[in-house]
Amino acid sequence: MSLRVIFMGTPDFSVPTLFEIVGQGWDVVACYSQPPRKAGRGMELKKTPVHEAAESLGIPVFTPTSLKSEEEQERFRSFEADVAVVVAYGLLLPKAILDGTEHGCLNGHASLLPRWRGAAPINRAIMAGDKASGIQVMQMEEGLDTGPVCMSETVAITPDMTAGELHDRLSALGGDLMMRALSALSRGGLGSTPQPEEGVTYAKKIQKSETRIDWSLPAEQVHNHIRGLSPFPGAWCEMDLGGKNPERVKILRSSLADGSGAAGEVLVVDDTTLTIACSSGAIKLVQVQRAGKKAMSAEEFLRGSKLSAGDMVS
Repeated sequence: MSLRVIFMGTPDFSVPTLFEIVGQGWDVVACYSQPPRKAGRGMELKKTPVHEAAESLGIPVFTPTSLKSEEEQERFRSFEADVAVVVAYGLLLPKAILDGTEHGCLNGHASLLPRWRGAAPINRAIMAGDKASGIQVMQMEEGLDTGPVCMSETVAITPDMTAGELHDRLSALGGDLMMRALSALSRGGLGSTPQPEEGVTYAKKIQKSETRIDWSLPAEQVHNHIRGLSPFPGAWCEMDLGGKNPERVKILRSSLADGSGAAGEVLVVDDTTLTIACSSGAIKLVQVQRAGKKAMSAEEFLRGSKLSAGDMVS
């Protein structure tokens, strides 16, 4: 059976699933995405990655600020779609939208539910030191990521994996998993399993206030914090690099290292290595980014800094 599909998504993460759906020949009758936002130095309106991708495929795009009005709900129903596919859309779906297609809404969610329901599951999984994450296709309900799970794939989180790397892995895997779900749905064989009642956690949106590195934590927690926020929004600290004032520096990659000292103390600094003490253990900086500059290796960074062993970062 050929399915009529409404696609709903916004960021880069969602684009591979849209391309996969179209590439496999499903009939995408409409695409919903967040409205264009002002961005860049000129603050010009910028379409979302999904919006641009859908237009390149010739799919009509709709960008309502809300789906609560009867007018928007009637337009949604008018497409007479078999199913809606939702991947990081970012707008609340009222019951009238959830019920607005024959088979409801299938959501591609980047965690192993019920762990990390909510807005930032990839970042939170790494920040918490989880050893695995995954992508799941879920039948959406009115609750926050509470619906039964239809299909699932697990991905190991390696010790130095960043949020960006896990994002890209799950994004690509999500397209394939959604294809399998749609194929099963078209054959009438897509089952689902209710989520366990135990093990529920929530992945709150990342706040600017939590991006500063706390060197008073153990090295493993600092390392997880850095890679869980890399590359965006980026964990940061302040360093005295020889200027008039301490400079904010983002730490994009790190690794666990030997050594001990006062929290935030520079332990080792030479032409290629910069190691900083935590409350227990230490981390080695691998990739950093100074304000207004591109990301660079620790070796490149050290050429333009005046850090010495015994200096403090905060």
